[in-house]
Amino acid sequence: MHEYREALYRMRRGERDRQISRDGVLGRHKLSILRVLAQQQGWLEPTLALPPEAQLLQALQAYKRAQGGPVIRPQSSSLEPYADMIEQWFNQGVQGVAIHAALQRNHGFAGHYSAVRRFLRRFKGTKVEPTMILDFAPAEAAQVDFGAGPQVRDPDSGQMVRTWFFVMTLCFSRHQYVEFVLDQSSETWQRCHHHALRHFGGVVRRVIIDNPKCAITRAVFDDPQVQRAYAECAQGYGFVVSPCPPADAAKKGIVESGVKYVKGNFLPLRQFVDLHDLNRQARQWVMEVAGRRIHGSTREQPLALFELERATLLPLPERAPDVCCWVKAAVHRDTHVQFNYGLYSVPFRLIGTQVHVRATSAMVEVFDADHQLVASHVRGRKRGYRSSVDDHLPPAAQAWKMRTPRYCLEQAQAVGPACLALVERMFADRVLDRLRGVQGLLRLADQFGTDRLEVACKRMHEADIVSVRTARLMLEKGLDQVPQPIAPPSPVYQGKSRFYRPATAQQSFDLH
Repeated sequence: MHEYREALYRMRRGERDRQISRDGVLGRHKLSILRVLAQQQGWLEPTLALPPEAQLLQALQAYKRAQGGPVIRPQSSSLEPYADMIEQWFNQGVQGVAIHAALQRNHGFAGHYSAVRRFLRRFKGTKVEPTMILDFAPAEAAQVDFGAGPQVRDPDSGQMVRTWFFVMTLCFSRHQYVEFVLDQSSETWQRCHHHALRHFGGVVRRVIIDNPKCAITRAVFDDPQVQRAYAECAQGYGFVVSPCPPADAAKKGIVESGVKYVKGNFLPLRQFVDLHDLNRQARQWVMEVAGRRIHGSTREQPLALFELERATLLPLPERAPDVCCWVKAAVHRDTHVQFNYGLYSVPFRLIGTQVHVRATSAMVEVFDADHQLVASHVRGRKRGYRSSVDDHLPPAAQAWKMRTPRYCLEQAQAVGPACLALVERMFADRVLDRLRGVQGLLRLADQFGTDRLEVACKRMHEADIVSVRTARLMLEKGLDQVPQPIAPPSPVYQGKSRFYRPATAQQSFDLH
């Protein structure tokens, strides 16, 4: 009816139907009917007030009825008979497509889906919940979030890589810190906090965040759980982590607007060489553009308000907390745990258990189930890095690893010269690695004693035998303790004693 009143008003101003129709108010046919009715009712008199919509509707219906045409009725939806049912489905979260299909299937509805879509608009208006403006005192809080950044070229590989940007916005002054990164890991999250707080020169009392996996391990409405590494960061700086309720981004609308501002004002129409150039331009933009604009909410420059807020920030700690990462790991049979494609040893008694690994930029520390430190290693950066401590091995493995060739030669020398000579011959083998055999030979001294082993080695040397098995059999059967018989003279020299000379006899020969 407001369109009829608008057309009637323009008729009273003297405008023709063609002009009113050209502006899209009403069609020519409706305008002709309205002009006839207005002349009959005297509505074209400029001194009289325009008829109300209800009176105008009643007069049009009476005119249509008198002319034998259809009666004008207020527009209504064909879904009105199902209004209560549709509202109940809508409150249960049923989508419009499913509602349309159910009406067709169960109630014979023949209308188009667009009728359902239009009908649902009345319920969507009732779903809007009231909100309130959150006011913050200076240094009371900061809001933090990640946003999707552009692709830049990696200087090492030359390939285009994806980036994200970290935004921390002070809730009072709206001054912000922006840093572009290559991942959203927990360590990157903490490192960006370090850089942001140093940029501001102080610490806020509360940090309002969403529920990213790099900070929150369990995102629930009433009992969220903060990651252990991020909790250490918060404790080190003295701020409180304040996660928003799940799926409620309005609770951190300040930084949400900051992310949109970066995407809409900084990123468009710029070119970046690499990540370093991207961050350089971002720092310049924050201080020269974003910080000096008139903010839409505060109607002040963020840098001007930050000068007031700076004095109220908490002081930075003398020693910044470590950027660390906590993970759980299983101890493998080789007494090592795996972290970031590297292997780090732990005491063998923990094989098959779960341990806690705390990794900083320089060290990897391992804690058992009772949170006792059991191992510390220098952190490796290359894939396949392995750090092993011999004391973490079982006793038998430690003993075997200690018995190197040099160690075996020292032990053989302590047994005797014959044993040393036999060991040297075994190590001189160019075909077979005899280290294990030498270790087995030296272990015979623990069972049979060094004296007996030396005698066995001496007799083997005289017989030109190099065999650990032979030495073991000699000692087990006691052959080393049997007196060695003196061999008789060879039959070649029997009866020819004139050629026999004692070994100590002095011989002199006349050369003339």
